[in-house]
Amino acid sequence: MHEAIQSMLSRYDCQSLTEYENALRKILQELALLGLWRSKFFEHAAFYGGTALRVLYGLDRFSEDLDFSLLKPNPEFTLETYGQALQKEIMSFGFAIEFEQRKKRTTAIDSAFLKTNTYKQLIVIQADPRKFESFHPDKTLKIKLEVDTDPPGDFESESRYLLQPVPFPVRSYSLPDLFAGKLHAVLCRNWKNRIKGRDWFDLVWYITHHPDVRLKHLESRMRQSGHFSKKHALSHDQLLELLAERINALDINKARIEVSPFVHDKGAIQNWSKEMFLQIIDRIKPV
Repeated sequence: MHEAIQSMLSRYDCQSLTEYENALRKILQELALLGLWRSKFFEHAAFYGGTALRVLYGLDRFSEDLDFSLLKPNPEFTLETYGQALQKEIMSFGFAIEFEQRKKRTTAIDSAFLKTNTYKQLIVIQADPRKFESFHPDKTLKIKLEVDTDPPGDFESESRYLLQPVPFPVRSYSLPDLFAGKLHAVLCRNWKNRIKGRDWFDLVWYITHHPDVRLKHLESRMRQSGHFSKKHALSHDQLLELLAERINALDINKARIEVSPFVHDKGAIQNWSKEMFLQIIDRIKPV
């Protein structure tokens, strides 16, 4: 096993197949970020979403995808430009990886996948195949990459350093803008198919650790998605009213069930209630 990978794996106290698989996914995510940095991707785009919050700011929940936003609109952008660099970077650490561009784009989101054989790569990071005898040998691990090629405006970005496998900077949305993106998801995500408890878990994290939100960026997102069309600017009071409406319509139990597989400490969601959410949103601070 590559020395850097051994060091990265040592951060996780893996006791089960699922924990090893999640550790492998996290390691591959960070190698992908390194490959994107080496190929100068972050001169054109910024990291955002749940994985950005976990990797850069310590959010205590598992997240699957790598989400990015261009710094300015470019409908011709494609992740395929970076596919070879991603493969080369990850393979240099001993992993077999495939890059697959998602064909035919009907929205402003450009998508691609990094794919590998989970069983073979688990053996690479653990070196004891007996631990994975019950694991299906053909199971594929996929990491989805998505880039918003038509980003809403009024956001700021900053560089945050990762230290493994080597020190390198990752450009990301600033925390007030990351929070704005999460509030947009809380307010505007369609619940028709499934309530996303991860949004509500992240909401609690922001209010607890970084309650500042850039209202102008949230407004830009809501106008772009068609969820705000008033002539005046979005106010703090309006935000709280919209959040209260959303909370009152929330099925707390379904939200808790959805997020539970992604949270190590189940006690963090045990006391969720509408009363709790309605009370803590008053701590959100506009900037």
